[in-house]
Amino acid sequence: MKWSDYSTGERIKILRGKEITQIDLAEMTGLSLATIQKHEQNKRISLGTLTRIADALHTNMSVLLGQSQVTHGREAAERAMLRDLSHSVHAVAMGDVPDEVTPASDTDLVDIVDSAWEMYWDTEYDELGAILPKLLATARQSIHAAAAGASQNAVGAMSDSFQIAAYLANQFGMRDLAYAAISHAKGYATQCGDVLRTARVEAARSWIYRRDRRAPESLDIAQKAAALVEPSYSESTPERLTVYGNLMSHCAVAASRSGKKDLAIDCLSQSHAIAARLGHEHQVRGIMFGPVSAATKALDVKIYVGDIGQALELIKTVRGLDQLRPAARHRYRLDVALAQAEASMWDASLDTLHGVATAAPQWVRNQALAAGIVQRVGNASTARLRQVSELIGVRPYL
Repeated sequence: MKWSDYSTGERIKILRGKEITQIDLAEMTGLSLATIQKHEQNKRISLGTLTRIADALHTNMSVLLGQSQVTHGREAAERAMLRDLSHSVHAVAMGDVPDEVTPASDTDLVDIVDSAWEMYWDTEYDELGAILPKLLATARQSIHAAAAGASQNAVGAMSDSFQIAAYLANQFGMRDLAYAAISHAKGYATQCGDVLRTARVEAARSWIYRRDRRAPESLDIAQKAAALVEPSYSESTPERLTVYGNLMSHCAVAASRSGKKDLAIDCLSQSHAIAARLGHEHQVRGIMFGPVSAATKALDVKIYVGDIGQALELIKTVRGLDQLRPAARHRYRLDVALAQAEASMWDASLDTLHGVATAAPQWVRNQALAAGIVQRVGNASTARLRQVSELIGVRPYL
């Protein structure tokens, strides 16, 4: 029996499994037991209720509705990983760390955090999910052991650990967890007194808001952060230029989603100017920016302001994608597939999407844009469409 053949109530029951009772799910969602029972009996379910249930079960709305295919082993592993991460984020924020966790030196902490960032950008989510709870607990113990004398490196590592947790949660659609983690990241960044670190966190917060369809707020966050770190002639280090250029790209993308085409193009121009000053790609912990990054974001903006012709021309000129980390390359290729779909280049779009799905199956399954592209490509070969849909785990409307 196909996943889409089950009713929504049956899918809820299957996803909660034997380890989560109806009472447990009621507590996790803040709903009444009667409500949970009613929904599993296929009574009418509101969108708000579905959202709560999806969040509690660490899954996507499309999975609950049967539009995305659930792969039981993969889905169960991801839900377990996200459940552990959620427990860790909230426990560490409250200072509840197991006694067996020992502090680490500043050097070790920085090395582990750098390794975690590498895992994130290389889309090694399983490995990252396994180490993040330990990293969060270790960073918290290191600060606690030093008490008032905690170093900026230790506090910074704590901020980065929460930020990485927010990034991972956001990738998997766990919006509440992402908001909580990025809030803690901002608190520790502020404690560091490092304006560039705080700006990095704000760039992440802008992205979380944007993926939650809160584009105007995303734009406001990015604009305010950019104003605080705008480079001057006397202070324009590569790190500052990287952080500022990245924020201007966030402003451009958020403005394009907010219907502010002129502002989007202006911010895009500023990001290109900063990229030219840098000369090549620079990486600052959770941020990479340079000429190639600016070009890939330009494609995103051109698509969303409706300049599809310019977007297709831009695709022909982008070079140096090998300089980007895998996550950034995959995202760019999804934008290419979207531009092709918007231009009714159905087969080309499916070829591009197929390439992304083959290269990064776990990553692409958690990208709403991939599912959106499948739904746009309605005039392509039915067999080809089914093949790509199976790879990314969605059900096409044929």
